[in-house]
Amino acid sequence: MTKNHAIFTILSGSVFMSFVGVLLRLLEAANGFQVLFYRSFGLALIVFIFICFRRNITPKKAILSLDWSDFLIGLNLAIAFSMYVFAMFNSSVSSTLFILSITPFLAAVLGWLFLNERLMIGTYFSIFLATLGVVIMVYDGVTFQRSIGNFYAFISGISFALAILFARLSKKKDVLGGTFLGGIFCIFFGFIACLFSVSSFSISFNDFLILIFMGSFTIGIGIMLVTLGTPYVPTSEVCLLVLLESVLGSIWPWVFISEKMSPLEVLGASIIILAIILFSFASRISKTS
Repeated sequence: MTKNHAIFTILSGSVFMSFVGVLLRLLEAANGFQVLFYRSFGLALIVFIFICFRRNITPKKAILSLDWSDFLIGLNLAIAFSMYVFAMFNSSVSSTLFILSITPFLAAVLGWLFLNERLMIGTYFSIFLATLGVVIMVYDGVTFQRSIGNFYAFISGISFALAILFARLSKKKDVLGGTFLGGIFCIFFGFIACLFSVSSFSISFNDFLILIFMGSFTIGIGIMLVTLGTPYVPTSEVCLLVLLESVLGSIWPWVFISEKMSPLEVLGASIIILAIILFSFASRISKTS
C-alpha cells in the first residue's frame, strides 16, 4: 500500500467512525457498560472475519497468530473505546470528539521519543492549529460543566495515541489482530460490569440493533480501515487524519437530531478543518519535492 492509498484508507475509516456519536444519542436507555458489551461483539466479529479473509487463513491460525504487540494495541484500544463511550455519556458529542483531537500532539511526542520520526513544517503548523481548536473546545466544555466527560475524552486520546505508537513499533503491515483484541477486551470489561450492575444485560431491542450496527459498521469497518493504513503513515500524521471524525461527528448530531453546536464549537471545528486541509497540501508537496 502506498502512502497516498493509506491516507485515503484512514480518511475513509474516519468517515465511518464519525457516526458513532449520533447513534449513541439514538439509544433509548442502554448505559455505558451495556454499550461496551453489545457493540463490541459486532466489532470483534467483523474484524476477525476480515483478518481470515485478508490473510487467507483459518480462524484457528488467526487466533494463533496473535502476539504481544497485538495485545498491547488491543489493550490500549479497549481503554480508548471505553473512555470514549463514557465521555459521550457525560459531555456533548462535539466536546468529546474535539478533545480527542489532542491525539496528534500526544502521538507526535511519542513518535519523536520512540520512533525518531521527523515532522514536516506543514505538519507542525497543522498540529498547532488542531491544538488551538481543542483549547477552544475545552474552554467551552468547562463553561457547561462537562469536566468529567472531558477527562474521559482526554484518557481516550492518550490511549488511542499509544495504540498507534505500538502499531508503528510492531512494524507489521497488518495490525488488525490488535483491533480484534480491543473488541474482545471491551466485551470482557462490559460483561464483568453488567454482571454486577442493577440493570444487568437487559436492553431494548431498538438499542440492541443500534449497538450491533454501531460495532459492525461504524466502528468495525472504520477502525479496520484506520489500522490498515496506520503502518504506512507516520504516527502524528495518522492522528491528524482521523481528526476528520471529530469534525463530521460534531456535524451529524446537528443534522439528524438537532443537537446544535455552540459558537465556540463551530470555531473549533473550523480551525481543525483548516488544519486537515493544510496537512493535505503539505503531504502532497512533500511527495513531489
